[in-house]
Amino acid sequence: MDCTKRLEESKIQNPKSKILIAPSILSADFTKLKDEIQAVEAAGADWIHVDVMDGHFVPNITMGPFIVEALNRLTNLPLDCHLMIQNPEKYVDRFVKSGADWVSVHPEAEGDIHGALETVAKLGAKPALALKPATPVSAANAFAQQIQMLLVMTVNPGFSGQKIMLECLPKYAEARKAFGPEMLLQIDGGVTGENAAQVRAAGAQNIVAATAIFKSPDYAAAIKALRGA
Repeated sequence: MDCTKRLEESKIQNPKSKILIAPSILSADFTKLKDEIQAVEAAGADWIHVDVMDGHFVPNITMGPFIVEALNRLTNLPLDCHLMIQNPEKYVDRFVKSGADWVSVHPEAEGDIHGALETVAKLGAKPALALKPATPVSAANAFAQQIQMLLVMTVNPGFSGQKIMLECLPKYAEARKAFGPEMLLQIDGGVTGENAAQVRAAGAQNIVAATAIFKSPDYAAAIKALRGA
């Protein structure tokens, strides 16, 4: 499906009006990826989250643009790519051209972060910034005019299945005060049905979940628990 058309269909007029659930395929069964994507889509997922790791910025290696290209053929849901990589300016174009609708990069990474965000926007996707748990919200100030979403991580990036760092939750109120009502706030790291109410109350609007969904026997029930009433 055409990237621009999908973006228009998924346009968020008021980000605060709905909790969006983005299953991370990091915990999906890749031997049946098509079935997994169709299952979470049927279960009520809003986006599909793709965790990209290069073995340098984080101590793990995962997937690249070829997976995004495959996902683009499998679903009409927005594809949300979180690039945990060094020098993202060298690669963002490949992800957008493969079908990424949202692309998050890290200010802690080496390279031209402003340039990476500019390229994402120029190619028609939505640029976003991701912050490690130890990185203050103020680190996003220099990029505020370029981004449409801020991802505040609640685990150290690299591996799924980690326990949420609840001490990061106050950063959402700080981010809302700093960047206003139109900035979409995303959370990634250790969100489960048990702590989802705290996450939503803190101000996170877009919830990324890997093991909480893909390791659950009932994807629809897991997504419902994350989204809340």
